[in-house]
Amino acid sequence: MSQIASEPAGTAVGRIPELSVLASGLEKSGLKGKLDSAKDVTIFAPNNSAFESIPEEARKKLMENKQELAKIISYHVVEGKVTPAELESGKLKTMQGGELTVKGTGENLTVNDAKVVCGDVPTSNATIYIIDKVLMPQ
Repeated sequence: MSQIASEPAGTAVGRIPELSVLASGLEKSGLKGKLDSAKDVTIFAPNNSAFESIPEEARKKLMENKQELAKIISYHVVEGKVTPAELESGKLKTMQGGELTVKGTGENLTVNDAKVVCGDVPTSNATIYIIDKVLMPQ
């Protein structure tokens, strides 16, 4: 994943095979360019398994609804490059306007009820944490 360190966030997501569904969602929602041009963000990126755990009909409907898709994906993005130490507990305000609750440390880090499966992946303008669930805003 070191080859993505010099790339902007939206482009970098597309280069990580286990984030291909999210990359497709970024394109369809119009958020790829926004993430590429964002200054210092953190992305809690649901992996492909997270999207596949959504029933197929609901997932298909979501991927075809640009506004809903943008709302859900922007709920996974917070301002600033957040380090693992800064994630140990607390609340983070999302680009969508909601809040994420983070707790735990190291291998036991969670965001809302999603487990971080791979963390602290740097891009030129973001830090990516790969998570095992799609987070739904209230």
